[in-house]
Amino acid sequence: MANRTFASLVPKVNPSVPGCPTQTIIQYIRDAAIRTCERTLAWRYQVPLYDLLPGVHEYAYNKPDSTDAHAIFAAIVNGSHLEKLTLDDALRLYPQWADLYSGEDPSVLWSLTDPSSFNTDDYNDPQYNDGSVFALPDSIVADASTPRSICQVTPDKYIILPLPDAKATYTMRMFLALKPKRNSTAMDEVIFDDLEESILHGALQHLLVLPNSHWTDRELAAYHAKQYVFQIAERRARANLGNPRGVLRAKMQPFGA
Repeated sequence: MANRTFASLVPKVNPSVPGCPTQTIIQYIRDAAIRTCERTLAWRYQVPLYDLLPGVHEYAYNKPDSTDAHAIFAAIVNGSHLEKLTLDDALRLYPQWADLYSGEDPSVLWSLTDPSSFNTDDYNDPQYNDGSVFALPDSIVADASTPRSICQVTPDKYIILPLPDAKATYTMRMFLALKPKRNSTAMDEVIFDDLEESILHGALQHLLVLPNSHWTDRELAAYHAKQYVFQIAERRARANLGNPRGVLRAKMQPFGA
């Protein structure tokens, strides 16, 4: 997907803050873009399908570079929705939590796999290059079961509970709301174009109240703050409703009920 730089919005911001350094304007545009994505949840992303690993409970978000995952819309494993838990709820429902490989040392993972031909390539012979058939020790998934819940513990990682077992292949389908990272220089062009007006007002409301600046204008800042709130509400509603137009229906209520 094509990206659009935050610097591309500078020409529209600059006339309202004459003399403001370009890098300062870009910084406030990026901050406004982050806030706008957080509040509208308009930047939506479908993670490519991937399989959970037996005995592994912690995963990093698979997302575009220079983005953070702000919210999970849905996490679906083999057609079933995982319950989205807060950390408090996850600790209450799973007091034992989940340990990598059921608490076993990682070396145990390969303990049942024949090491005789593993990772060798003598003479480039297939009998060596094919490797050994991996055997998963029962102890690795002793505390595992069918995944039922998901819980975010850091901005970059999430936990699957309970620990995935090896009885089936668990394929994850995930939908995220993204936002730019604090050090990013650009974001998805389509989303930027759609949120441009909101980002513009969001940047100006803060730039215009910078102290000791000759472009400071609190009255104009208040105007942009009001426009930002309006634009955020409109974009959030539009993102939630989508493009289809609803049909207005009226239902008569019975009298004397």
